[in-house]
Amino acid sequence: MTKFLHTMIRVTDPDATIEFFELIGLKETKRFDSEQGRFTLIFLAAPGQEGIAEVELTHNWDPEVYTGGRNFGHLAYRVENIYETCQRLMDAGVTINRPPRDGHMAFVRSPDGISVELLQDGHLPPAEPWASMPNTGVW
Repeated sequence: MTKFLHTMIRVTDPDATIEFFELIGLKETKRFDSEQGRFTLIFLAAPGQEGIAEVELTHNWDPEVYTGGRNFGHLAYRVENIYETCQRLMDAGVTINRPPRDGHMAFVRSPDGISVELLQDGHLPPAEPWASMPNTGVW
């Protein structure tokens, strides 16, 4: 079973963006700061939809100008078996940009170039060919 998880957008002013989404009824559900990665993730959802259909705000601490839709990040879906899903996509000619080496996460792109994150509920044991497959592009 596939389940929609979240849509990610990159933001330059998290406080202003949170205020905007609060005006339309969303509330912050969780926040994660990564010192090593130099970013903050902030999740927002409408009341009663926490963990169901969220907006993930990604704030990269180092200034960056977003052009050409770069501020739109990705769609995310939980899948029943990440290896089977990626194999089905690859068999159909889809490039796996970030393979599920960890048995948990992969990134692919739609025909229109939209990044799609696939997440396994939990982690499957690492398996070939995925464990040794390199990244093939921007995810």
